Parts: sequence; C-alpha cells; structure tokens
Amino acid sequence: MRTVLRISFLAPLVALTALPAAAAPVAEAPPAIFQKLLDCRAITGSTERLACFDAQVATIDTAVGKKELVIADQAQLRKARRSLFGLSLPRLGLFGGGDDDKQEEAEFAELESTIVSAKKRLDRNWAFVLEDGARWVQIDTKNIPSDPKPGQPIRIRRAAMGSYLANVNKQIAVRVRREN
Repeated sequence: MRTVLRISFLAPLVALTALPAAAAPVAEAPPAIFQKLLDCRAITGSTERLACFDAQVATIDTAVGKKELVIADQAQLRKARRSLFGLSLPRLGLFGGGDDDKQEEAEFAELESTIVSAKKRLDRNWAFVLEDGARWVQIDTKNIPSDPKPGQPIRIRRAAMGSYLANVNKQIAVRVRREN
C-alpha cells in the first residue's frame, strides 16, 4: 500500500514537526507512521524525545526506501498532476483534494508542449507524442492544413463534456484524446 504525504517544504525534522494540520485535510488523520513521529513531540524528557524522533525518522526513511510511503512537496505534486493531463482517473485525493481542486483544475485547463513525433494513422488521423511522453490521437475528421512535424508547438485544452482540442503550430483545432 502506498501513502502520499503532502508537505509544503522538505526541511527534514523542522518540516515534519511543524505540519500536523497542513499534512492532510482536516477530515483525514495523517498516516499512522507520520502520526507516531508527531507523537514524539509530547515527550517531555529531551533524551527520550530525541530517541523517539530518531527511531521514527529511521522508520519513515525505511518506508520511503521500500516505497511504502511517498513524500512530495507542492512542486512535485503539480508536476505529477500536469503529467496526468488528459487521462481519466478517479478522484482519489492523492493530490491534496479539497478547495485546491477547483484552482488546480483551472490551472491545468490547458497544456503547451512540443511535438516529438507525429504520424498519420491508417484511419487518416494524426497521432502525436509530446516531449513528456504523452501520446495523443486525433479523434475527429478535420484536416490539419500543414502536416504536424517534430519540434512544432502544440496546445491542448479542455473542451466541452470531457473532450480536448489541440492546436498544432497555431493551426485549426482538432479534437484529440490521450492514449497513455
């Protein structure tokens, strides 16, 4: 089982002890492994508290090494969300959820990238691979006036009813779907 821990900055011990409420939405408790670290703060003896912190940080380090716990900052979460643009995924709350969803949906309403490869398929529609490895295919029958080529810019934006429109090199928009 994988757990994503949302942290705004990564200063090791300071960050972990300063974020009990910001780590997860109010309705959710932090993961048990993280809660044990937070519980170390309640120990009054300096030596015992330090021993507790050392033990819990070692446990977290082991869990991260085994990929049982994933720690990510805001920039990493944004990058992950951006790489998933165009894919239909269930809302699992892995990226924080809550009030930020509407703002981030608006932020990720479009994608500007560069074409790495473009090929005409047997159905006479185009297939594009972007610089991040995302594969998009044209799903309408519009002709793109000038054939797409590697190195050209592409802008993909959300359209009505869960569809997407792509403009290759500022040409007419064609309807596309992400394949990977």
